Amino acid sequence: MTERELLLDCLARLNRSAIAYMVTGSMASNYWGIPRSTHDLDFAIQLPPANVPQMVATFADDYHIEEPAVRAAYRPPYQFNAIDRRSSLKVDFWLPANSPFEREMFRRRVQRTIFGTPAWIATPEDIILHKLYWDTLTPSERQRNDAAGVFAVQRETLDRDYLRQSADQLGVAANLDALFEGKLKPKTT
Repeated sequence: MTERELLLDCLARLNRSAIAYMVTGSMASNYWGIPRSTHDLDFAIQLPPANVPQMVATFADDYHIEEPAVRAAYRPPYQFNAIDRRSSLKVDFWLPANSPFEREMFRRRVQRTIFGTPAWIATPEDIILHKLYWDTLTPSERQRNDAAGVFAVQRETLDRDYLRQSADQLGVAANLDALFEGKLKPKTT
């Protein structure tokens, strides 16, 4: 199973379920920006505790997923994963932390078609902000490159007022300014 097939499989499962989700991480930055190779998928999901058994059942047949791990995701780092048994590829699921930015990010998600499949995905603005924020937690050229790649492709359509306001709240205004000024550039091959 390729990463693309894995993404489509996960989207089909999530679309059939009642679980609210959005594609985030590298797959979202690949969609909105300059693609790069990645070896896992990231989804943010809204999962009330009563729906944990449904989440496990949605993936149980072809994935290694453990109910105790899903239940542990209600505490930091708010994450659990499922390992595809067919390919050994990993899917990370994140429960939005109870922060204003993460609530707004989920509210702003948009529906698009990815490889012919309907999908909920984080907006390009939120991917830029999220990548810049994660770079403050665990500095990584990859996070900055992803943010710069989305900015390079989506530059003309971005809501800059939203970006500036949210960047101030997240403490990433200096990096956003560097992006606007062309000091952060996407990786070139």
